[in-house]
Amino acid sequence: MKYFIIGFLLLTALFSTSCSSLLDEVPQDFINRDNFYQNETDALGAIAGAYSSFNRDYYNVNYYLLLELHGDYIEGRGSQAPISDFTHVLDNTSIGRAATGWSILYQSINRANAVLDNVPGIENMSDGVRKRVLAEARFIRAMAYFNLVKGWGAVPIRLNENKGLSGLSAPREPVEKVYELIVSDLEAAQHDLPPSVKAETGKASMGAAKLLLANVYLTMGEWQKAATKADEVITAGVYSLVKVDKPDDFYQIFATQTCSEDVFSVHHSENRFSELPLYLHRGNTPPYNYSSRGFWAWIPNTNSFIGKGWDDADMRKPFNLYTKHLDANGNEVSLPATSPILFKKFISNTAGLNVYSLPILRYAEAYLIYAEAAALAAQSVTPMALERLNIIKRRAYGYPLNAASAVDYKGIEDVQAFRDVVLQERGYEFILEAKRWWDLKRTGKVKSAFQAIGKTYMDERMLFPIPENEINSNPALTQADQNPGY
Repeated sequence: MKYFIIGFLLLTALFSTSCSSLLDEVPQDFINRDNFYQNETDALGAIAGAYSSFNRDYYNVNYYLLLELHGDYIEGRGSQAPISDFTHVLDNTSIGRAATGWSILYQSINRANAVLDNVPGIENMSDGVRKRVLAEARFIRAMAYFNLVKGWGAVPIRLNENKGLSGLSAPREPVEKVYELIVSDLEAAQHDLPPSVKAETGKASMGAAKLLLANVYLTMGEWQKAATKADEVITAGVYSLVKVDKPDDFYQIFATQTCSEDVFSVHHSENRFSELPLYLHRGNTPPYNYSSRGFWAWIPNTNSFIGKGWDDADMRKPFNLYTKHLDANGNEVSLPATSPILFKKFISNTAGLNVYSLPILRYAEAYLIYAEAAALAAQSVTPMALERLNIIKRRAYGYPLNAASAVDYKGIEDVQAFRDVVLQERGYEFILEAKRWWDLKRTGKVKSAFQAIGKTYMDERMLFPIPENEINSNPALTQADQNPGY
């Protein structure tokens, strides 16, 4: 039966111009292999295609919202409300969202694999450009597998470009083996990537590979390695934290094409903004000054850390949340009772503060990774771990970064208590940046975090379902390979 399905899908693809999720992993329109990979220009075009499938599609709203709405500080509204009910497995709509994420990630992997398979054989190409392109492909592949293993657990590993049915057969590999590949790719990539890509924003750099690797090591529990990589990013002299004197100064990070804190981001043009504001703000009936349109599908959960104990003097709070806005006449009015508080980090309005940059990796994270990992590695709250945590907090209050301040954390001696404080700072710092659920998972705090807001979290929601198309089209998988609950 499985092979009949495979044959049917291939015949359908041959006689149709539509794209099935099966063929997303074998993108026939990506390149013509008969005349491609002839020179350096072809190699650069191929890596641009790999970036495009990952950046434009994966970090768009469809799958991004699934990650965000698994956080404890946010509630889905309307058709997205079922995602926030953790007493049930995902509904069919969100199963489709997860399947889309899977498909896009494997499409990115396949395009990266195509580069890795073909670029080494190009003769008309400088060695320097070749090394960089191959390193970029490894970076893209590593980031895709990192998202896959975090979301689905054991997943198929494909190391070569899929050109037909033979490439579809791949069993689910143990999580440890997937992480081995991710680490291997990033360790190799970091050496051949440029230290800075300020002139080519949105592309991988040495700092991006190192900060991603620090994230990977942190997730794996390799504390010293995570601290070391984060420290290399901090001390490289390439990046700096954006100075903040008032809440709106944070827009220098999110309403600009790039900034000193940008390590790796998805960038949008002046004519094509991110869709995120549509999900955060009310529309223009009456006009709202943070978005010309929207359906406010993501609501802050004030029972969570954002509504309990967050100091009003922390400028991240008024930057991320709002209860008042300007009406059409420029008067400040309260939001209606149906949505008394909304998220504000990402906006799109006529004042020019549009979402140009969606950060994936930014410099502030290096400080918080170092703080957590260094303390866990030493099993002691080291002075440097505490200092780097305080640097991020000082910035949030507008204090000088490198001088002791009234808001500094002091006297934390218990390592686990310190880790909890770092996790809290990560919560404040990275609202709506698709990090909270991953943080709760890697620290084993999913259930306790949801219990704190009065919710039950079932085990089956810890992993996304393997797409049915993958099970049907991959000869190495059966329904027994499906994640629990689906």
